[in-house]
Amino acid sequence: MSHKKVYGLIRVGIAVPKLKVGNPIFNGKEIERIAKTAATKHNIKVLVFPELSISAYTCGDLFQQTTLLKACEDTLKRLMNNTKTLDMIIAVGMPIKADNQLFNCAVLFHKGRILGVVPKTFVPNYNEFYEKRWFASGKERISNRIDLCGETVVFSDNLLLKDTDSELCIAAEICEDLWNPIPPSSRHAMYGANLILNLSASNEVVGKYEYRKELVKQQSARCIASYLYVSAGQNESTTDVVFSGHGMIAENGAIMEETRFADEGIFLFHDIDIEKLMNDRRKNNSFMGKNTEAAAYEKISFSFTDVEIEEIKRKIDPYPFVPASKEKRTERCKEIFTIQSIGLAERLSKTGIQKVVIGISGGLDSTLALLVSIEAFDHLKISRENIIGITMPGFGTTGRTYNNALLLMKELGITVKEISIKEACIQHFKDIGHDMLVHDVTYENVQARERTQILMDIANKEGGLVVGTGDLSELALGWCTYNGDHMSMYGINASIPKTLVRFLVEWYADKEGDTLIAKTLKDITNTPVSPELLPPDKEGKIEQKTEEIIGCYDLHDFFLFNMLRHGFSPSKIFSLATIAFQGKWKEEEILQWLKVFYKRFFTQQFKRSCLPDGPKVGSICLSPRGDWRMPSDASYEIWLDELNNIVC
Repeated sequence: MSHKKVYGLIRVGIAVPKLKVGNPIFNGKEIERIAKTAATKHNIKVLVFPELSISAYTCGDLFQQTTLLKACEDTLKRLMNNTKTLDMIIAVGMPIKADNQLFNCAVLFHKGRILGVVPKTFVPNYNEFYEKRWFASGKERISNRIDLCGETVVFSDNLLLKDTDSELCIAAEICEDLWNPIPPSSRHAMYGANLILNLSASNEVVGKYEYRKELVKQQSARCIASYLYVSAGQNESTTDVVFSGHGMIAENGAIMEETRFADEGIFLFHDIDIEKLMNDRRKNNSFMGKNTEAAAYEKISFSFTDVEIEEIKRKIDPYPFVPASKEKRTERCKEIFTIQSIGLAERLSKTGIQKVVIGISGGLDSTLALLVSIEAFDHLKISRENIIGITMPGFGTTGRTYNNALLLMKELGITVKEISIKEACIQHFKDIGHDMLVHDVTYENVQARERTQILMDIANKEGGLVVGTGDLSELALGWCTYNGDHMSMYGINASIPKTLVRFLVEWYADKEGDTLIAKTLKDITNTPVSPELLPPDKEGKIEQKTEEIIGCYDLHDFFLFNMLRHGFSPSKIFSLATIAFQGKWKEEEILQWLKVFYKRFFTQQFKRSCLPDGPKVGSICLSPRGDWRMPSDASYEIWLDELNNIVC
């Protein structure tokens, strides 16, 4: 299985060459040197140089000299000939004569063949810029074809380069084009471009750096595209302005690589995920152009012969639901907690209900549900005593979880109830003729449904609302009892994955400082995840550990995110997981649990088809009403077949 099929990645780069103003021969040699290194040592497939990189941007009235213009064309011809063995699209900037005018252009070529020439659309003529003195706008062109380097080539600001073997589609714009209210790249993206190249010459003044960076980030996000931006470097003339060689590789709103004020002659590269971008676009049904304008585009095909990537230049986050930095994690936790608590508060306010009932087990999920309820009641200025927490010890309850449940409820000042389910379950076993010594699914589910019945009945008695505690990861795997803990009146954690639940509780504990509440919360986060439906071991510790039965939630949350958020195939998810969890999980183990994930995800859809209401918090949610609509009897065979073909 090739890396191309597995990853859907393409390696792209930006380069800031050394240059001499007005010396295309020198500049061409530097471009050639960088291009050969980028292609042969790093297998970069698309490489972008700055605006007017063959001549230099700051040539001034020298642009009107025939000698310079001829030298630029000769350099381009020599550059194409010397790089024709490279399997790489190269984008360079140069002045080009056409239609009795001069245009500031990007020239894109591959294996010695010009794919197209893109003239600059918006030519600045204000402040320190006076390009109209030399250059016409691409909108003023007459011809759609020009003769260049002995070829008749496409000359258009509506140019798309399409890879015949993948969904990669390239378009280009030049510097000022991005600063316009409606950049050409916005239109290009609507008609298929997912990799935008910007050959730029943006000088440095105080405050401009951050503004320019935000422009690139926002445009890549708005276009759901990768955006390669590279500006002229420090070797440009400093007669009136200074250039920094600011370069950025952005992908859908995130800066992946960046350079500024670095030594000339360098390049950066990154592996962008075209499959990810296109999956995002397909979900967005407003992302489309008009049929009447599509005909204006010139579409040129190309094909790469070798796209294999031996070592990915891209960070694969093992915890996609959890921000890596503590600062961002704190911000995210605050936001999530607010969304959850406001969702519950509004449900109570609109129904006129003044009480909630929660089953408190001493585990992570019920703890988070309780903390969110506290926040909602404080927001509504309703007494915490109207939160009825019920601990319901059963055959698998351990002293650790039992004590933590009681301690937390008392310290938080809610109403505490304790109702043992043992006698009721024993009677029920007798009623249905089940042997108590047979610890099967019936033994477990009887307890789960008994607890739910107690919660529902107490809610009726008190005129309250049952707050559900189950999380997103459990719903994805169907790790809940149908019409047991699966059911509630408002599922507050329904879109919170297990890995994030832990961080939310830890964040709340840190917020509490050195208190008994904080200590209890931290002990809860360190308790093994378990439904506690089977008896404890001889030492009274948890015997039934969820992650030993169905797999580690770190893995399952990674699988879930990449399947639902990006629509990746099983083989791609497996490959990414082997990178993300390298050194922690063996490939065989990852494959084993990925098979479990797919089988459970498909077979347990019937539980998700009848979920109670609950607030959507992140980009992934399994609500059958708004986010995930899947038949309960769908087949998982083709997904499992793909995994069965993987050899570790």
